[in-house]
Amino acid sequence: MIYFDHNATTPIDERVLQTMLPFLTHYYGNPSSLYKLARLSRSAIDTAREQVAQLVHARPEQVIFTSGGTEANNLALKGTQHNTKLLTSAFEHPSILESERTERVSINSQGYIDQLDLQVKLNQAFDLASFMLVNNETGVIQDIASLSSLVKGKGHLMHTDAVQAAGKIPVDFQALGVDLMSISSHKIYGPKGCGALIGALEHITKPLLTGGGQESGLRSGTENVAAIVGFGKAAELAYLELEKRQAHCLQLRLYLEQQLLELPGLCIFAPASQRIANTVQFGIEHCIGEMVLMQLDKKNIAVSSGSACASNEPAVSHVLSAMDIEKSIAQSAIRVSLGKDNTQQEIDTFVQILKHIIKQAR
Repeated sequence: MIYFDHNATTPIDERVLQTMLPFLTHYYGNPSSLYKLARLSRSAIDTAREQVAQLVHARPEQVIFTSGGTEANNLALKGTQHNTKLLTSAFEHPSILESERTERVSINSQGYIDQLDLQVKLNQAFDLASFMLVNNETGVIQDIASLSSLVKGKGHLMHTDAVQAAGKIPVDFQALGVDLMSISSHKIYGPKGCGALIGALEHITKPLLTGGGQESGLRSGTENVAAIVGFGKAAELAYLELEKRQAHCLQLRLYLEQQLLELPGLCIFAPASQRIANTVQFGIEHCIGEMVLMQLDKKNIAVSSGSACASNEPAVSHVLSAMDIEKSIAQSAIRVSLGKDNTQQEIDTFVQILKHIIKQAR
């Protein structure tokens, strides 16, 4: 398979898997117990906490392990909110957008927060503002440091969903100026089912899970040691290999975009915006994204359509809708998200097959 959907998930790195295996077999102790077998599990969790903290330039004690980015987002929102609104944008992850009582700031056609609209909405009453650092569809990088300065200047808390950013661009929790940040393991070649909420944990006053008091009392339940160990190893590798991975993906993306722009009726979304190296989302005139996706799948190529199907009519992505992309083009959206192991030959194959599919569709 040619796998071009790394923003959805990444294959587990073999080095990560080998690090996890002992904790699925020999080192099975409950980290809350006191005997040696348990202490080995506790020590492994402590090491993973340091590795994850290093990736995002945080302190180990600021890392709370969760079941993934969705839980981390929910813990940030529901653990800090009281009775007022959540201030967010129109292009966040559903785990943010489906929160009750949201007030959404507009975004422009290039995928950036509308600063004027933000200034107006900052004067409203709300507990927390949450803005995504890197958009999962377009790859646009938001200036979170500036947004955080505005939000905190009004005395509010600030959270960022950095799930698509960590391991792809340098992420510095301190420099971003946020109070809380969510990241996920399976986006950086680690196992699924593990993530973290980073930050000033004293702001979390209402844990989602109560019980044994694990994770500083903010996320009770016996830890998934193997997954946490895998997350830590994946974070370590992402930290060490960040520049290499970035350069590789950027070279491939630029090569891909050069060929895509030669196809008639194809447009790349947010082409002039600052985007992460691995992501390009585009639309194709007179095509439906779901159809193109399925045709590519028949050729053993995995991409994302960037839209969902509802009522037998292709729905427009909420991100592209917020950017005021023409509906017919938005319905044709295809997202390619590259990974560290993709090759130029795979891109050549993809473009040739895509050309044939477009020709057939027209």
